[in-house]
Amino acid sequence: MRRSSVLGRWFTAGSRVELIPQGRMSGPMPWVIAIMVAMTAIALAAGLALGNAVSAAKAEIDGGVTVQIIEPRSDVRAAQASRAVEAIKTMPAVAGLRQVPQAELDALIEPWLGTGIAAATGSAIPVPALIDVRLKGPATPAQLAAIGRRVTPVAPSARIDAQSNWLRPVFDAMVSLQVLAMVIVALLAGALAAAVLLAARSALGANRDTIEIVHLLGGTDAQVARVFQRSIGYDAAGGGAVGLALAMVVILTLARRFEGLGAGLVDSGALVWSDWLILAIVPVLATLLAMLTARLTVLHALRKML
Repeated sequence: MRRSSVLGRWFTAGSRVELIPQGRMSGPMPWVIAIMVAMTAIALAAGLALGNAVSAAKAEIDGGVTVQIIEPRSDVRAAQASRAVEAIKTMPAVAGLRQVPQAELDALIEPWLGTGIAAATGSAIPVPALIDVRLKGPATPAQLAAIGRRVTPVAPSARIDAQSNWLRPVFDAMVSLQVLAMVIVALLAGALAAAVLLAARSALGANRDTIEIVHLLGGTDAQVARVFQRSIGYDAAGGGAVGLALAMVVILTLARRFEGLGAGLVDSGALVWSDWLILAIVPVLATLLAMLTARLTVLHALRKML
């Protein structure tokens, strides 16, 4: 009993430094953890930003319908567009609509065709008339068919499309990238656990003689594992803080770069406060994962050692 009490004071008096003599942040493990945490936070931020962009874009265009009047003769095109607007306006499912002005259409095609194309070519390149329709709910196939029944008799050259259909390939690609980001986060977590496992086993081998003496004095496997667990925890906490700081610098720098693009999907992909909170707990989770891995590794190795 006396030996156990002395040993207990030996463990609580900071003697874990004798088992793992390296100082904090002096070995490679904290820096490995810092790199892992930084890469994890960056990948997680990318996944969260993509998720925000997809959610915002879907919410914005989910009830959007575009009616195109594809008619080469400008006078007939204008007449059909006017009749189509009047026909759609009376539908109860329509929350609002707007015929896109010709000047706005010219501005949309200007980057590809240049300025003054319409005036220079006349009717050689007819631009369809566009009507932007906003529904009260999502644009279902039944609602598209109902709009078609209203519009086709008065505008035979009209083509009706849900705006979400245009961007579905883009949304699918962004969701795939989001899944890829989450897979990278999981792989980095596995790599972190593997690195801690190797470090713990290496420390056990280097301190095998000391551990045997501790066992002879009455020390338990749980006490020895707690020493390694705390040591790895300190390294993981320091490395995690450094890694998070590096990740924040990268994320904020990229955010400022993307702000200059002025693109809708990019703007809607900005991180919100809950996303920053998730990023802030990455080093905490990394520390807990490292401590748990170290404890389980040491306990398993000690059972095989003695």
